[in-house]
Amino acid sequence: MSDKSAALSMPVTVEQIQELLPHRYPFLLVDRVIEIVPDVSVVALKNVSINEPFFQGHFPGHPVMPGVLIVEAMAQTAGLLTQISSRMKGNTGSPLFYLVKVDNARFSAVVVPGDQLRMEVSLKRLMRGMGIFVARTTVDGKEVASCELMCAARSDK
Repeated sequence: MSDKSAALSMPVTVEQIQELLPHRYPFLLVDRVIEIVPDVSVVALKNVSINEPFFQGHFPGHPVMPGVLIVEAMAQTAGLLTQISSRMKGNTGSPLFYLVKVDNARFSAVVVPGDQLRMEVSLKRLMRGMGIFVARTTVDGKEVASCELMCAARSDK
């Protein structure tokens, strides 16, 4: 985000997200941030389109978003929580976090073209460069996936 005031406005757009995360098409899986409580929780959206490249092979004639990509979308949302929180405090950003562990992943419904994912991520604990996040994703108010994520700050060594 170019300036401090931009960091405080909601929604956070995809252009601003690209300033905060290194991911790009076809792997940027967050379109917009609509709510944030700094250092506590974030809500983000992903619009699922038939034009997603993974639908070519998953599955022909019956397109279903892979669960691993839903988990990745939740992990990117967790990254946005740390980045936006840092910017809102006036910092230029926090270190990038890498996904290192996924616990208790559950998938309760398929995600198909036309769905809008609503990722809700809360920070459970942050210590010694490790963050633990609780994440859930819904479509039209119905939970489709949930998990606990552990992320580690990138070491530039």
